[in-house]
Amino acid sequence: MPRARGLGEEIHVVAGVLRSQEGLVLIARRPRGSHMAGGWEFPGGKLASGEAPLAGLIRELREEIGVEVLLAEPLVRCRHEYPDRRVLLDVWDVLSYAGEPRALEGQPLRWEAVERLPGVGLLPADEPVVDALLARRARSADR
Repeated sequence: MPRARGLGEEIHVVAGVLRSQEGLVLIARRPRGSHMAGGWEFPGGKLASGEAPLAGLIRELREEIGVEVLLAEPLVRCRHEYPDRRVLLDVWDVLSYAGEPRALEGQPLRWEAVERLPGVGLLPADEPVVDALLARRARSADR
């Protein structure tokens, strides 16, 4: 039986924004059978109980896409309420990483230009991330 909107425990999720040498960002498609299957998102996952966000980011990116985070800084923290769950999303700007991202969990991965992200079918919870990336790009262009 579905839960009523707004009920239930908040799920704490971490995600990372990885960039290619060309400045594209990596997105992953949610697998069949998962919540919001088929939607695109930034790679990451749920924090384990008591796990710090950066530690969770490092673990999730190692498990999901096989990269080692060398340097990351917080980009944006946002909350989103889906009809069946609430999510707290901590997104990190991964400034340096080792390894080539690959789909270790069978999920499609793709590199996308930041300005094209609004049209690729990202999950609603990731929309503030796109806003933060576009704002950061605009600030960089003004310098």
